[in-house]
Parts: sequence; structure tokens; C-alpha cells
Amino acid sequence: MSNAKHSPDLLFEVSWEVCNKVGGIHTVISTKAQTVTRKFADRYVLLGPDLSHEGVNPEFEEDPNLLKAWRQSLYNEGIRVRVGRWKIKGEPTVVLVDFSSLIPRKDEILKSLWESYHVDSISGQWDYIEPVLFGWAAGVVIASYVETFGTPAEKAAAHFHEWMTAAGGLYLRNHAPYIATVFTTHATVMGRCIAGNRLPLYNDLPKFNADELARQFNVTAKHSIEKMAATYHDAFLTVSDITANECKYLLGREPDAVTPNGFENDFVWSGDEYYTKRDEARKAMITVAEACLGEKFTGDPLIVGTSGRYEFRNKGIDVFIESLKQLAASDRLRREVLAYITVPAGNRGPRVDLQAHLADPSKPIDGSQYKYSTHYLENATWDPIVNALKNSNLTDPGSKVKVIFVPTYLNKADGIFHKDYYELLVGMDITVFPSYYEPWGYTPLESVAFSIPTVTTTLAGFGIWVDKQREHAGVEVIRRDDYNDKEVEAKIADTLLRFSLLDEKHVNEQHTSAYEISLTALWEHLFAAYEQAYSEAVESSIVRTNRAVLDDG
Repeated sequence: MSNAKHSPDLLFEVSWEVCNKVGGIHTVISTKAQTVTRKFADRYVLLGPDLSHEGVNPEFEEDPNLLKAWRQSLYNEGIRVRVGRWKIKGEPTVVLVDFSSLIPRKDEILKSLWESYHVDSISGQWDYIEPVLFGWAAGVVIASYVETFGTPAEKAAAHFHEWMTAAGGLYLRNHAPYIATVFTTHATVMGRCIAGNRLPLYNDLPKFNADELARQFNVTAKHSIEKMAATYHDAFLTVSDITANECKYLLGREPDAVTPNGFENDFVWSGDEYYTKRDEARKAMITVAEACLGEKFTGDPLIVGTSGRYEFRNKGIDVFIESLKQLAASDRLRREVLAYITVPAGNRGPRVDLQAHLADPSKPIDGSQYKYSTHYLENATWDPIVNALKNSNLTDPGSKVKVIFVPTYLNKADGIFHKDYYELLVGMDITVFPSYYEPWGYTPLESVAFSIPTVTTTLAGFGIWVDKQREHAGVEVIRRDDYNDKEVEAKIADTLLRFSLLDEKHVNEQHTSAYEISLTALWEHLFAAYEQAYSEAVESSIVRTNRAVLDDG
């Protein structure tokens, strides 16, 4: 068990997604921050990139008085930072690092990573170099902070997420070896590449030569720094058993521990507010669909949803659409089904005819527009979702299954719904996330948090994790491998058909069960895995630097 003596006195956490929402890691760190802040208070400091040239950062509140003298000393070392609070629950201390001053030193930094760790940066473009400079700068900042505010008896740990920050841990190992370093990979560079290029990732995993493939796919630099980060941090972590296996073969090191992603459910409505939001969402989704399609639903349709990044195969959007075609072809389907695909894609804004019609129903819909989308698509001809729907039974006038594509971020500024994603999610009956490549999978977890039953697969970290829980009615986990797409499509269609036939009592049981599963995934239960990892990293750094530690006992 964890040795409390080795838990760090100072904790730093570094990610490209601190105060910068790009994807799931933002959810991991921002929801966990509340629990960490409760335990560490001001001894916990987050570091993110200062991308202030992109305008005001809505998530960051600068505090010019915080750590003023120290900021000045950093400035003298040639690194500019802004210090303040992240505007989330817990309001943790954040240092935004401006790495642009390191650009003139980039060759020297890349050379040093080659000499110390054989990180091969030769082929790296700007999308590689910028994160490496950020990681390195973050390392410099952490070393300076510990030197300024730490005492010799205190133990410090620095946690780096993804290859984009890896240079920081490598910097510390050389320049401030007494700071314990932790590295988490959420998805390996090569795993994502192999899956995205339709090679059988899971079947052939032991046979792949990752370095050779990295050259082929032109990601040598990113793969190289990730591999060295896995090798040279005191603790190497990942978020699920499925990614742990990927790391073993593609990075050549098995992770020291798996730290499942938790979350906070304080944003989930309850009581009357929940039902009001649910009614509003259903009404909005039905109204918009009826306007787009130019036809009315006869009863209350079963609303099915999927969402996430637009990775047509990796996120299983392809099998989801195929399963809807099977469902539409079933003579056992009694109820109308309305399927929403909310996946951001290239678009030129909301449809003006749809906006006008929603504001005033006497204004007609423009019949020349693509009717299955709420927004103007940039490239309808090449769009995989559009092409999957084309000439299928889902576009037949009499089809019991209707599909609406919302190709934009739902953040209240979409121009059609004026709601955020959760405000639509709460109105759905069931969600489907049949991922092929999904290191964790926040979307099904968010779904059950809002009491919405969900379908996921054994290739999603969350799916595997749920399968280990004793009871999980409310989450259907479908077995998926490299070759069984057809089986997966049939299973999803069958699950949706069965769900559409349930009576109210059984539907309510599914809602309750879904919610109960989400409670097991709260950070208060899952943060312990991080605490254990931090203790072990500190212990490893003590052994590595061969220093005597004063016994607190």
C-alpha cells in the first residue's frame, strides 16, 4: 500500500489542456482539480501554455500580486509567465507559460534532448516543436519554483500529461533530479495512427515495429519523445488496461499503474430542474428535426444520440449509422426513432432558413438545402456521415428512423439550439459510443451521469472498467475487435430495438442503474490511484538520486 511518508509536499501538474479546452484531458484535469485542491491547497500548482496571442482566455483569471518576486526572477532567466487562478471549482493556482522566448534556442534544446535521451526530433514540424518548447519551459519554471519556495526536507513531484509536455520531465531529470517525475499517456501517438490508418491494431499489436511505422506515418519525433518519456520518468501511468497493453508493445515499457479517469457530477441537475431541462431538450430536438425533415412525428420518438470527435472509424460513427439502417429495416420496430449525431465538422454556420423557421414557423424551409444537417457543411460531397446516409433506407420518406447531423460544438453559441451539449444530452433516451479506439471514453460516462443509459464497447477503457463492476444494467458493453464490425452493428440494432420496446417501469430502472454506475466513477473514489503513484514516484526518485531522507517517524 501507499507509503504516506513519501507523499509529495509540493505537486505540479502540466498539460497543454490546462485552461485550454482541446479534448478529454481538459475534462480529466479540470474535474480532478477539486479533489487535489482539497488535499494539497496552495501546494498544488498547474501549468499550461500561455496562448494569449489567441485573445482573452475565458478560463484564466490573472492575479498580478501572486508570486510577484518569483515571476521577476524567472523573467530574468528569459521566461515569461502569468500567474492566477483557473476559473473552475476549487480555483487552483495556475501558471501560464509563454514558451515563445525559447524559440531562438530551439536547436540547442532539441540537441540536448538528443544527447541526453536520444529523442529524435530531426523530422519534427512546428506542431511538434512548440509543445516541446512548452514542456521544457514548464520544467524550468517548476525547478525554479521548488528552488525558491521548497525546503531541502520537502518532497516535490511533477506530473506531465501526454508527449506534448514530456520535455519537462526529461529536463527535470537532468537539471533538478530531486523532483520526482510522473508521465501519463492518455493515448499513444502510434496507437492512434495505426487505428486511424485501418491496420488491425489489437490483433497485430505484438508484431508491429512501432519505430518503423512511425517513420512510415511521419510521426517519428512525437513517437520518439513519448517513448523516451515512458522510459525516463519515475512513474509511468496510463488511464486504462487497454492503453496499458498498447504502451507495453508500442513504447516498450509497461505502465507502473493504471489511473482510471473519474469526474465530478456537480454539474448534473437534480429534482425538478432535471425534468424541466429534459423536457426542454426533447422539445428542442423534436422541433428542429421536424423543421429539417418537413414531417411530423406521430408519437413521442425514441431519441438516440452519439457525439465526440469526428473520427469516423475510431469513434465508431460508421458502425452506429450501419446499426440504424438495420434498425430501420426491422419489422419489429414499432416506435419512431430520432437519432442525433452531434460531432463538430467543417461548417459555415447555422442554416439561415432553419433559424428563420424556428423563430417564425410560417417562414418556409429552403428545400434546396441538405435536410439532414442543421448547419451548412463545408464539404458535403466528401463528408463521411453524409455519404453513409446517402441512398440508404434512413433517407426514405417512410423510414421509422430519422437522422439529424449537428456538425458544430454545442456551447450555447451553435445558432440553432442555443444550448450546451449537456443540455441536449439530458433529453436523450439512450446513447451509443461504439468506439474502435478509445483509451478511456468520457462520453458514455457523462451519459450515465445524466441517468441516460449508454452503449459502449470492450475497446473503450471505460467499457472495460464498467465490465469489472458487479452490476451494470444501464451500460451495454459490446465485444468489439479488429474484424467484427458486422456483429457490433447487429448488437447495437438489437439493443436499440429492445430498449424501444421497454415499458416505463423498465426504462426507469435503466435510468436509475445508469446513474448509480456513474457514482462509482467519482474522483473521491478514483484519486487514490494517483496518490499511490505519486508516493511511488517520490520513492523512486529517492532511490535514483541516492539521497538520505529524514525519517518523519
